[in-house]
Amino acid sequence: MKKFVIAAVVSLFAANMAFAADAGCAAKAAEKKLAGAAKSSFMTKCEKDAAPAAASSCEAKAAEKKLAGAAKSSFMTKCEKDAAPAAAPSCEAKAAEKKLAGAAKNSFMKKCSGEGAAK
Repeated sequence: MKKFVIAAVVSLFAANMAFAADAGCAAKAAEKKLAGAAKSSFMTKCEKDAAPAAASSCEAKAAEKKLAGAAKSSFMTKCEKDAAPAAAPSCEAKAAEKKLAGAAKNSFMKKCSGEGAAK
């Protein structure tokens, strides 16, 4: 039970860090009165800079669970993927800012989220 409580606290902390990073980036962009391409570029860089915090949180969780090898790789992939949705609202916001709809929005969202990068 104690491990469950610790894991829950660590998970909440990681989620709060990801949300705070996203909210922090938006607040910084608003503070700088950025718009359009400058805002998009700033948000991308800011979110990338915040990503190592999520990765180190996943590393800490894996170490706490004493994972190694394939189990650790699988856990890290899932953990980092779960931490990534913090970027999704940013893509939605960018699409809304560009007033995209339909196929144009779908194409933009794929590129923004990285799905189109593998093609």
